[in-house]
Amino acid sequence: MLPTGGGKLMNDRLSGKTVLLGVTGGIAAYKAAELVRMLKKRGAGVHVVMTGSATRFVTPMTFAALSGNAVRTDLFDEGSEGRISHIELSARADVLVIAPATANIIGKMAGGIADDLLSTLVMAARCPVVIAPSMNCRMYESPALQRNIGVLKADGVVLAGPDSGPMACNEYGIGRMSEPGEIVAVVEVALARSGRLSGKKVLVTAGPTFEDMDPVRFIGNRSSGKMGYAVAAEAVSMGADVTLVTGPVAIEPPQGALVVRVRSAEGMHDAVIKSAPDADIIIMAAAVADYTPERVSGSKIKKTSGALSVKMVKTKDILAALGKARKKGQVLVGFAAETDDIEKNALKKLKEKRLDLIAANPVGGETGFGSDYNILRIYGHAGLVRDTGKVTKRTAAAVLIDCISEISGF
Repeated sequence: MLPTGGGKLMNDRLSGKTVLLGVTGGIAAYKAAELVRMLKKRGAGVHVVMTGSATRFVTPMTFAALSGNAVRTDLFDEGSEGRISHIELSARADVLVIAPATANIIGKMAGGIADDLLSTLVMAARCPVVIAPSMNCRMYESPALQRNIGVLKADGVVLAGPDSGPMACNEYGIGRMSEPGEIVAVVEVALARSGRLSGKKVLVTAGPTFEDMDPVRFIGNRSSGKMGYAVAAEAVSMGADVTLVTGPVAIEPPQGALVVRVRSAEGMHDAVIKSAPDADIIIMAAAVADYTPERVSGSKIKKTSGALSVKMVKTKDILAALGKARKKGQVLVGFAAETDDIEKNALKKLKEKRLDLIAANPVGGETGFGSDYNILRIYGHAGLVRDTGKVTKRTAAAVLIDCISEISGF
């Protein structure tokens, strides 16, 4: 079993790092002030660059006070010792973050335009670049903006959000800047993600299982598969060779993953046991049924005037089987969807199934099954490793895989 630390795996990710924060002219610029505070709290040094439009929303003095560093706004400001400002700043940065990132700066970045300090910094940067888009929903959904985002993704730019919700213009839709906590989580992962799992084989399970009663009916659960699919997509993005064993879902699998489709707990058991010996990392995110009907009727069960009783029997415990049979150095990660006593139940499952990490998530409300958001509390044998707070499932997946990378040395 691999060693796990207690609560510091990612808290030190930003310690001693230099974050170059670009702030552009959007109403969400006020959130960037809280982002600076959170980055500083994590131990990062923050240098802020503002566009002229951004200074009409928040004053440079605010960011100077929060960051403890002078704020740059002019392309023709001299750097230290006479060096050109944008070259000096870009060379110093460990990561460049633009929050909010308006349609204007996204268009400039996609087109290679460098006509102010921030856009010139982007051109000169050789560090990871993270953007947090922020704009009206109709602007975000426009073909031009989506085309530009596609160009940036292909160039390796990492996106944090955007989120959906009410907007300052009294419309509702996608385009809200992600909350500062989520942006920080994306920045942490961006600092370590590139090619980190190259050459590694990762087995991921996702979705529900459907346990048939007859040719018409089945017993299932509310899992949408979004969390497991996000984990698989993140592993692919980090260079892994990914096998995704999935129950019945209505979403497209990530490109680059080998997809094995199953229906029942029995089918998932067989597919996982077959693929497990070759895997370096196994992440069991599926919501596998604990019980299945003892007998499956060959014809439709007809409605009668009386009550219907279905005798259920236990399914095979896939996690327990993996824990007993895994090879040396293999990383085994489970999920625990809980409604109460989250930590107690998660730690019990971690120990009993012989896992390295377990990602516990409260279900119900705005997170968990069917939602685009989740809250992961990741535990190792020394206790809590990371609490993501409410973030998108893709961000939660990135944090989870980063924790796995840390404990395994991958």
